[in-house]
Amino acid sequence: MTALLLTAILAPLAASIATLVGGWRRVTAALTVLSAVIVLVCGVALGFRVGSGTRFALGGLLRADALTVTMLIVIGIVGTLATWASVAYIDGELARAHTDDRGARLFGVLTPAFLAAMVLAVSANNIGVVWVAIEATTVITAFLVGHRRTRTALEATWKYVVICSVGIAVAFLGTVLLYFAARYAGLPAAHALNLDVLAAHARGLNPAVARLAGGLLLIGYGAKAGLFPFHTWLADAHSQAPAPVSALMSGVLLSVAFSVILRLRPIVDAATGPAFLRGGLLVVGLTTLLVAALMLTVTGDIKRMLAYSSMENMGLIAIAAAAGTTLAVAALLLHVLAHGIAKTVLFLAGGQLQAAHNSTAIADITGVMHRSRLIGVSFATGLIALLGLPPFAMFASELAIARSLAGARLAWVLGIVILLIAIAFAALARNCGRILLGAPAAGAPPLAVPATAATVLVLGIAASAALGITAGPLTQLFTMAASANTGASR
Repeated sequence: MTALLLTAILAPLAASIATLVGGWRRVTAALTVLSAVIVLVCGVALGFRVGSGTRFALGGLLRADALTVTMLIVIGIVGTLATWASVAYIDGELARAHTDDRGARLFGVLTPAFLAAMVLAVSANNIGVVWVAIEATTVITAFLVGHRRTRTALEATWKYVVICSVGIAVAFLGTVLLYFAARYAGLPAAHALNLDVLAAHARGLNPAVARLAGGLLLIGYGAKAGLFPFHTWLADAHSQAPAPVSALMSGVLLSVAFSVILRLRPIVDAATGPAFLRGGLLVVGLTTLLVAALMLTVTGDIKRMLAYSSMENMGLIAIAAAAGTTLAVAALLLHVLAHGIAKTVLFLAGGQLQAAHNSTAIADITGVMHRSRLIGVSFATGLIALLGLPPFAMFASELAIARSLAGARLAWVLGIVILLIAIAFAALARNCGRILLGAPAAGAPPLAVPATAATVLVLGIAASAALGITAGPLTQLFTMAASANTGASR
């Protein structure tokens, strides 16, 4: 098991070093894709070994349980699609002189390093190490967001860095307070930040300190998850980042950050009672969902539209976590995977449209279905999955979340959620109708899709459809992860 965890972390790092030494080449790009596949394989292999228990490695520094496996699978699938699509993206950027060999090398070095940081974040047992890994994702993705070095890209980068740095600083303060509470309760300094040790002694933590720490941790890691109030970086960063990077940030990074909140909630709940974090999650979840729904009605940019959709889904995930039942958490994990795949397809298809039109304005991108059947079908499939329509998995996850809210006596929350999702649904359907079915503009450029990008889009559609038809053994995995991180019996 130790070998699998280390392999999942070190494989992307090895690909990063190979690109640093050899530059951007087809072989180094292939190594990056291979490293993402290795993460997926390690996640699946760990799933067979871990079962419903928790295994530790490196003296308790790393852990593997059902939630670790779930997140490794999400990172592996989305990472494979995004890094594969990066090959065509960088080739196109070089051909259009939007970047040079140095920029391509930097992109190739940072992308697998980004994967490694996320793998470490979901595999670490020490919340101090988790904090370092999440902070590393901020540093790495800052350079990726500003890849093109245009004025708007640099502005988005600085906004991203400033807001997320404030958020991660808040999370750091929460970590320090939790460490203080653990030491005050008599826990040894060497293990006071280990998740398993904190969980075992959570009832002995000072409730007032634990409450303050929990609130700060929710706000801090919520900033990286795109939740209110530190959500404003998300639309700017996604609109300027390369399409594969946007897919990784939206499809994986937001969920990785939220998985930290899932890890910490049982500890805070045991120390303070379940009402505190439930209330916090409901406030930030509903507010995030409200902001996203309203912004979707007015945005005229395709990548911002997808970014606000990510906010909408993260708000829904936070609300599901507030319900706190096994059904709710299992449903949100299915939602995380389904959203990650669907959003990856949408961002990658949108990247092809941006490259062809040199614009992300919806007014400039119309009649796609008549001009490219592949991009049109890919975008339409991703949209249908994102809207939660059958037979795709987000239909099942949203239905289960609705059931869990009703079962948790949060019917009033369910009513608000349905109203806000209906607003977001209408806005997305209207905008995407213009993109797919509107009349092509005079002189609209041809939509030629490179073979690499075409393969990735087809694989993404197939993965999204397969997950919708049957989740298979993933259902049991999600249930085990939910049971371990809620303690609920429902």
